[in-house]
Amino acid sequence: MNFIHISDINIPELDIYHQLRDKAFTSDNSFIADSPKVVNLLLKTDITVKSILATQEYYDTYAPLIKEKKIPQLFVASKALMQKIVGHKIHHNVMMHGIRPEQTPLGDLDNQIIMLDEISSTQNIGSIARSAAAIGINSYLLPAYGPHPYSRRALRVSMGHISMLKTHLYDDLHKTIMTLKENGYRIYAAEVTDDSTPLASVKVAEKWVLLMGHEGLGLSDEILDLCDEVVTIEMTKGVKSFNVGVAASIMMYQFKHTI
Repeated sequence: MNFIHISDINIPELDIYHQLRDKAFTSDNSFIADSPKVVNLLLKTDITVKSILATQEYYDTYAPLIKEKKIPQLFVASKALMQKIVGHKIHHNVMMHGIRPEQTPLGDLDNQIIMLDEISSTQNIGSIARSAAAIGINSYLLPAYGPHPYSRRALRVSMGHISMLKTHLYDDLHKTIMTLKENGYRIYAAEVTDDSTPLASVKVAEKWVLLMGHEGLGLSDEILDLCDEVVTIEMTKGVKSFNVGVAASIMMYQFKHTI
């Protein structure tokens, strides 16, 4: 492996690691991943890797995995120097610059889809991705106007398992729901309403979409009217709701096992 030992942290090749903010990456579809567990999982996929910034210890430990990928730039730095590059304390010894994979066309998603409305938390996006991968729901539908599933924090919370999912970013929620219905999906909205179906009683169609709403606002009446059925998790009296990541996990598991 041809290592590049860092002596000057201000070289242009390291700009991507200085910036870190996801909005800075949208022009060339780049992303940054960190921590050995996340990076190593991504290295086992077809994702294009532009460079790695890591300690010599990391390279020595995972040499066979790294050699297989034929990565153009392998930067070596001490952990202290890595912290200077990113501008804050870090608890790992590796970062990776990759290119986000191409989106899966809407018509090529699987028969079981987890779909998000305007989720604002990257942590929730990552948490739902990890649960979906674990449960075996492999298609993830998200709004283009929200946090990207390959944002650094979402990747970390998902432990890199977002890479196991087919993802599609939609621009218009209303139009996307209508297209999914035309394609034969039954749309289930996760929301608390007077006439919602208890989760334990829901009859799940062969092709389905489970739509989760905003963490605080939920789903609007307009969107609920477009859906085929509203489903609610039965809760103890006095408890208003679950965190959206927890709710999605419970509902995905039930949907997966009641077909």
